[in-house]
Amino acid sequence: MDLKSLATKVLMEKLGGGVDADAAASALDDVVGDGSDFDLGSLVAKFTGGGGDLAQIAKSWLGDGDNASISADQVKEAIGDDKVAAFAEKLGIDKEQAGNKLSELLPDLIDKSSRGGNLLESVLGGEGLRGLASKFLK
Repeated sequence: MDLKSLATKVLMEKLGGGVDADAAASALDDVVGDGSDFDLGSLVAKFTGGGGDLAQIAKSWLGDGDNASISADQVKEAIGDDKVAAFAEKLGIDKEQAGNKLSELLPDLIDKSSRGGNLLESVLGGEGLRGLASKFLK
């Protein structure tokens, strides 16, 4: 199972059902994808690039300690209101709910995809992926 599949599964669980896997994956592509790849590194760069509070919050997700929380408004600030709107539309939810779900999902996704402050290799390879999958499925 690749990172995108794991993220899709976690999103579907956070939404509590009612959304099919294709819609969830497509919605995540709007947030994490760049049109061709599921690019978690690019997403993290959006949070850390401007410095300040968002950068500190994102660094907590990359590190091995506790994750700082993020608000829906901070998610919109980092990734753009248009991406949150597209995410919401594909899931059939309102923008406020979408922002809230992303504020729950993104810290968890980035935390579980990093080790020692660095994002894992994009596809990892067999053993690394199994370890990552076990973190998500706990």
